[in-house]
Amino acid sequence: MYNKIIHFPSQLPNLNRANVRNDVLAGLTIFIMLVPQGMAYAMLAGLPPVMGLYASTIPLFIYAWFSSSKHLSIGPVATTSLLVFTGVSMYAEPNSANYISLVLALTIMVGGIQLLFGLLKVGFIVKFIPHSVLNGYTSAAAIVIAMSQFKHLLGVEGSNHLQIHLQFAELLKHVQELNVYTVLIALGSIVMLLGFKRIKGFPGAFIVVISSIVLVSLLRLDDKGVDIVGSVPNGLPSFAFPLLTLNTIQMLWPMALTIAIISFMESLALAKAVARKAKYKIYPNQELKAFGLANLIGACFHSFPISGSFSRTAVNKEAGGYSQLTSVITGLLVIVTILFFTSFFYYLPYAVLAAIIVVSVYRLVDITELKHLFQVNPLEGWTWITTFTITLVVGIQWGILLGSIFTLLLILMRSTHLNIVELGYLESKKEFRNVNRYPEAHTLEDALLVRIDSSLHFANSSVLDEKIKGFLRNKPEARYVIIDMSGVNDIDTISVETLGEMIEYYQAEEKITFLFVHMKGIVRDKVNKAVWRRTYKESINLSLEKMLKEKGLNYKHTRKFIPDVLDYQI
Repeated sequence: MYNKIIHFPSQLPNLNRANVRNDVLAGLTIFIMLVPQGMAYAMLAGLPPVMGLYASTIPLFIYAWFSSSKHLSIGPVATTSLLVFTGVSMYAEPNSANYISLVLALTIMVGGIQLLFGLLKVGFIVKFIPHSVLNGYTSAAAIVIAMSQFKHLLGVEGSNHLQIHLQFAELLKHVQELNVYTVLIALGSIVMLLGFKRIKGFPGAFIVVISSIVLVSLLRLDDKGVDIVGSVPNGLPSFAFPLLTLNTIQMLWPMALTIAIISFMESLALAKAVARKAKYKIYPNQELKAFGLANLIGACFHSFPISGSFSRTAVNKEAGGYSQLTSVITGLLVIVTILFFTSFFYYLPYAVLAAIIVVSVYRLVDITELKHLFQVNPLEGWTWITTFTITLVVGIQWGILLGSIFTLLLILMRSTHLNIVELGYLESKKEFRNVNRYPEAHTLEDALLVRIDSSLHFANSSVLDEKIKGFLRNKPEARYVIIDMSGVNDIDTISVETLGEMIEYYQAEEKITFLFVHMKGIVRDKVNKAVWRRTYKESINLSLEKMLKEKGLNYKHTRKFIPDVLDYQI
């Protein structure tokens, strides 16, 4: 029964010697990246650096067993870490025992939500957050993340604010207190990291970490004001179920839901991109279960929420990783580090961890995508800017929610817009076309031909009458209105009634006959049930025959526009 609910993947058993060798090498490479990144992102989340190592052990094993992705490398990431800090720092002091307890409770809530979503097969929910919202949010979050690290780069006191203007104001207050040695270490680390990035597959972060530890320990820069990590406890944490109270759940559930959805969305997009190139399929609901179990069980071993890493996944693929055995190898190496080598990180400067974070996130600011959105669809561009601004100014926890609400409002506003165009016969194409695009198209003075390119519903049906009136003002001699309904995919009761009232008014007051053509089956079924169909069907048929005869319309031409015009009328 359990095996049916939680799918066990087959990727681990189906390995040959060559694949295992590639996975071991890829796992070693990711390990070298993950140790400094994990510690840096734990610091970003307001946690002791060692918790970044804890989050890089058990969750990796769980995800490797249940995942449908062969290449996604998971663990601590910048965006999720900042969300953790955002959600918990308002209730407890970062790095305090109470803070850590709340983070573990948050982690198990995130895992529970993801597992529940996976079991209920609601992986489709990610489709409801537009790409423009997510991209704008990620770009703003990258700036907030980078700005939050300037206090470590400069060696000054800083605030826990996550609004960019408040961060900047607080930084200006303390900028005169900067530590020269810290600034030099930070600048040197950033330059080295950027330089090493040009060397494909080179473990730049690991080299910078080792170099800085040696430098600080030899010159005793910690005595000159350089903040260091200090004692890092060794040994694996014991199993302990996080304390969950009703009050804790009430406080943290909004951020737990946010992290559960956002981390999954980013991870799924990355997993799909890699799987597409490697020609295999990703199963969203299975990924939800894998992430849910990884967070649930990881929380019991002092892990904070994990997500898919873009940089480590890319390195995994480039290093020849074949399966999730890479995650198992990485996790085992991290465990060895926790057991025997944590004392090595005593002299590691916080400035180096901050530099790793800044260099990791700066490329997330995607201005190129903003330009692309404005070129293709300006509304999506404005959605990007709105989400970006909200995330920067209002707060990172509000970016996705308010950006999605803004998108929904735009969709509602667009739904009230009725796209209806006048048609004319274009001799060169032997087709009826929009006269605004083709001014040379032939029209008749006493017949108005229009095409509706929107579904009709209560929010826009009232606009239809105004649009028709506008067209008829320019055609005072018009006695026929032919409406092409090919672009109408749906119609509601109010719209049917509106059409009926229009027919009644124009026939009685203006002596204008309405004809409807190219009506789709689903629309026709609804209109057939309306009373006005029986009232006007006979007169419309007679009027059309009369019009075709009296006006001498070429039936071969009109046949393209109204192929069933003599067969079926409303």
